Amino acid sequence: MNISRLQRTVFLLLLAAVTAAFVWVLSPFFGAVFWAVALTLLFHGVFERISARVGRRRNVAAILTLLLVILIVVVPMVLVGSAIIDELASVTQRVRSGEINFRAYFTQIVDAMPHWLTDQLGRFGVFNVQDAIDKISATLLAGGQALTTKVVTIGQNTLIWLVNLGIMLYLLFFFLRDGRALAGLIRRSTPMSEEQTQALLGKFATVVRATVKGTIVVALVQGVLGGLALWVVGIHGAVVWGALMALLSLVPAVGSALIWAPVAIYLLATGSIAQGVGLIAWGVLAIGMVDNLLRPILVGKDTKLPDWVVLLTTIGGISLMGISGFVIGPVIAALFMAAWGLFDQERGQLLERPPES
Repeated sequence: MNISRLQRTVFLLLLAAVTAAFVWVLSPFFGAVFWAVALTLLFHGVFERISARVGRRRNVAAILTLLLVILIVVVPMVLVGSAIIDELASVTQRVRSGEINFRAYFTQIVDAMPHWLTDQLGRFGVFNVQDAIDKISATLLAGGQALTTKVVTIGQNTLIWLVNLGIMLYLLFFFLRDGRALAGLIRRSTPMSEEQTQALLGKFATVVRATVKGTIVVALVQGVLGGLALWVVGIHGAVVWGALMALLSLVPAVGSALIWAPVAIYLLATGSIAQGVGLIAWGVLAIGMVDNLLRPILVGKDTKLPDWVVLLTTIGGISLMGISGFVIGPVIAALFMAAWGLFDQERGQLLERPPES
């Protein structure tokens, strides 16, 4: 018995070690693996319908689904990304040439403020106009230079990006074709009851689908609405600002307002009252309502997560894991709540069980 127990302990330690080593080896491609899994969950229904039409030939169905993913996901992403990089390069050039001058913009805003307000704020030491202008201008210029550097880095790392894209598409083919078998293997291998494993895998799939679909739909709608509004009021680089609003909308509640609100303040301060009021109304009634109405329907309804949990885990996920964190954060929160729910359910069953005589 002691020898048998020792052998089992050694085996379990070996199993844990090789599993950790396997995860460590795959860690450079974590993003590619994760998005292959996410796209598999999103397009699994499409794959099954295509498979039914081609006589259950799963290789053919996987290839056709893969081509569909490239057509409606990868190609638009590459085209929009190229447009954003070109527009950002143009905006950066105008900043360097002085055509866009953040200091002048903030000076105009401060000059438009009532003198009694600036005097009172300065008297109480709450607000020093010149220092604020210098600090905000320096911050924006530093942020613009960092963003430009990041874009240049992305351009230099195009080969790495293409390698990760190729790995993701390669994995997507096998995950689509062998998804059922892989899910069954996970259910059989996990050292938990079948009901617990099924519940956690189901929660994982539901949250990934809801978060990706919901967040991307909200981001696209807000980006289009925001970019269109800025183009109408005559702001240069509307494509870049719209893309930034789409990216910032990944953060619930406050995201896109970080772009359109300062622009509206600038328009009001510089005498463009109609444009400023119109942009505020559009931002609150159109862009804001998209987040308030669509996100709970598309994300919160399926994930069954409170809004504050979605907000905190989205921000935390992005800060820790980059762009993939807007999905991973809520997924971790959902699995956390589901696991504790299962634990509470099992504990209740044990308490209700009559004691053995």
